[in-house]
Amino acid sequence: MTGRTGGVLPGGLAEAIRGTAEDVAAVLRTAEGAGSRGDGPAGRDAGGGAPGGSATGHGGGLPVPRSTWTVGEAAAHLAQANALMADLAAGHRRPYGDGTPGSLAEANERALAGFAERAPGPLAEMITAQALAFLDSVEERDPDEPVTTPLGVMTPAVLGSYLLTHMLGHGYDLALALRRPHMVDAHRVRLTMPFMIQAMPQVADPVAVAGLTASFAVRLRGGPGFGVTITGGRVGVAHEPPARPDCTILTEPVTFLLLALGRIDPWPAIARGRALGWGRKPWLAPRFPTLFRAP
Repeated sequence: MTGRTGGVLPGGLAEAIRGTAEDVAAVLRTAEGAGSRGDGPAGRDAGGGAPGGSATGHGGGLPVPRSTWTVGEAAAHLAQANALMADLAAGHRRPYGDGTPGSLAEANERALAGFAERAPGPLAEMITAQALAFLDSVEERDPDEPVTTPLGVMTPAVLGSYLLTHMLGHGYDLALALRRPHMVDAHRVRLTMPFMIQAMPQVADPVAVAGLTASFAVRLRGGPGFGVTITGGRVGVAHEPPARPDCTILTEPVTFLLLALGRIDPWPAIARGRALGWGRKPWLAPRFPTLFRAP
């Protein structure tokens, strides 16, 4: 049944979900020989992870860069999250925090504490199996029927975009930790945009946006653009950029997603020409990613 989506998911999304799950699983399978390697994590450039070396041992205990989790913990979280998404697609209600980044982090830790598996091989199989279960279940839904998720009510298509975004973020982490090429590419990033646009107001950092009044036009090179307005501590997002923004940001797609998910820092991306900002208030460009907290 996973070869079709019956029009519920937009073109290419089912294939991206399936392919990303398989790519993450392939990275995890390399962990079986990564545990005793003496080298550190791969470089944090958005261009890709470095090839891994040969070694023996269990890689589930390796640290994940920019995280308190190990490879085994990050993979376990991803397996659990894919199962959650599959359940939601099947119509089951699964309360999971209150939608704020802090509550989601607490729910993640509670879920991990009750789930013992940390071996990369079995977790790789769970991640792919649950991604396929999601695709099977989402085919049966009405495309307009709302789904209640940890980040609010979404259509099934936006839920699919959410699943892809989540797998890409943690898949990037695992690839970096295991010194493998990551699976984030421009095509997949464009498929994350429906979720990213819907979720941005909910993941805004109240402290960071307090007292700020600004409008942004954000454009992905070769892809879509959108608008963000911030006033009175509230964040609004539109599918079209404003006509006269305070700051226009143009970014390479992979860099956009990694910045949005807190996987890389703004200044190195700007220095490499992967993100540019201009307008009446160009200094807001490097500040923009810091206005949000990735859940």
